[in-house]
Amino acid sequence: MPARRKARKRALDVLYEADLRDKPPVEVLAGYVQRIEQPRPEHLGYAVSLVEGIAEHLNRIDELIASYAEGWTLERMPVVDRNLARIAVYELLYVDEIDDAVAISEAVELARQMSTDDSPRFLNGVLGRIAEYATR
Repeated sequence: MPARRKARKRALDVLYEADLRDKPPVEVLAGYVQRIEQPRPEHLGYAVSLVEGIAEHLNRIDELIASYAEGWTLERMPVVDRNLARIAVYELLYVDEIDDAVAISEAVELARQMSTDDSPRFLNGVLGRIAEYATR
């Protein structure tokens, strides 16, 4: 598994736990990092930057997802999908070195592995619309 995909998976784990426990992502991240044994994996830095960035911009990210997820509220989305969308939208808006197509395809691939049969298509559509908005 490529390093950035591992980082996204770790970030998803933290965001998922924060979402389910209704805790701030950065608080859950601190406990998560503390539990990781030394030597820490190389990709941990990117995972930490994803979670911290998403936490910092969460309101804007959620606003965009809610606006572009036609017929779906954030609360109705599966927890995995909601958090994969958050990761991808953060990368689309705030991580210049990640191409939009890569951010979207990574979210779709992780959804294919970890969520419902409809999730990859749903995320691809929502994230594609957000990417179009972001490039204007």
